[in-house]
Amino acid sequence: MVKRPLASKKSSRRSFLVGGAALGAAAATLPAPAIAQGKRTLKMVTTWPKNLPGLGMAAEHVAKRITEATDGQLTVKVYAAGELVGAFDVFDAVSSGNADMYHGAEYYFQGKSPAFNFFSGVPFGLTSNEMNAWIYYGGGQELWDELSAKFKLKPFLCANTGVQMGGWFNKEINSTEDFKGLKIRMPGLGGEVLRRLGASVVSIPGGEIYTSLQQGVIDATEWVGPWNDMIFGFYKIAKYYYWPGFHEPGSALALSMNLDVWESLTKSQKVIVQSACAAQNDMTLAEFNANNSSALATLVDKHKVELRRFSDEILTTIGEMSGKVMHEMAQADDITRRIYESYLSSRRDSIRWSHLAEETFWEARRLPFSYD
Repeated sequence: MVKRPLASKKSSRRSFLVGGAALGAAAATLPAPAIAQGKRTLKMVTTWPKNLPGLGMAAEHVAKRITEATDGQLTVKVYAAGELVGAFDVFDAVSSGNADMYHGAEYYFQGKSPAFNFFSGVPFGLTSNEMNAWIYYGGGQELWDELSAKFKLKPFLCANTGVQMGGWFNKEINSTEDFKGLKIRMPGLGGEVLRRLGASVVSIPGGEIYTSLQQGVIDATEWVGPWNDMIFGFYKIAKYYYWPGFHEPGSALALSMNLDVWESLTKSQKVIVQSACAAQNDMTLAEFNANNSSALATLVDKHKVELRRFSDEILTTIGEMSGKVMHEMAQADDITRRIYESYLSSRRDSIRWSHLAEETFWEARRLPFSYD
């Protein structure tokens, strides 16, 4: 073994100073890593087509709001359906940690638990205002948190379309018999109700509906309401536009974040995410309300769409079946039963108040007095 001579203290110190200076110079020319600056880029996957007004842009808007409110500490990058994962794959992507958050409708994921339906929309359920009351002040958020935590998710309300239309049909629906054999796109429990009435129900992503309707894969479809429906061009194919949307009286959309990602955020970042979602919840509902009326006028006056109302007989039958379907579903497990019971309790309270408040006021406003 050859012994190397020890360097003198002077030469060692010189080497250290030269090396340190070089290292310092190199560090000065390189940008600090993002993590060192406390900055993160989070991936949001969505169930919506890219740049879709209303639904798709709600995801874009909340992402921008979070990014700007955190001064870029959290930069949220949005991926439309199919860009990173498929529309119905967003739940698994976020649950597994392959994406950080998703924006979509919870009833798409009823295969994970039937209880997810209650946090989007169920037939003859809660309106948008009533949904907010249940989630924010009626125990809904706590139950939603408990359910989602089983899948490593943290959920928030993050948009609402308001009451929807009943859908587009290629034939008249004059009785419940007309649903038999009808091929219709309708997700969630609304689809299960029509299946019990004899319909052939399919659940396909929004981006595939037009082609499916055009090619005869389906005979009818629901989507949202006049504004988004007109954008999709359903009036070019289907003749009859039915109302009311019994299946989705106030469709809530969710932003759900990977639970580990959520717990890694600072306290201020959590407040920003929560506040951004609440703001988007209000803004999207306002946007739909602002655009639906003019879009409906265009559909009827310009495109000659025929508006049809489901008869009271049809709605009563569907309502009875809806109650049976939800009661059966509630027996799935303990968490579903407790969510079902909480939801029904809130629904009873909401009906009692809304009858005296909004419902009677709307009736009074339609009385034939001069106002304009």
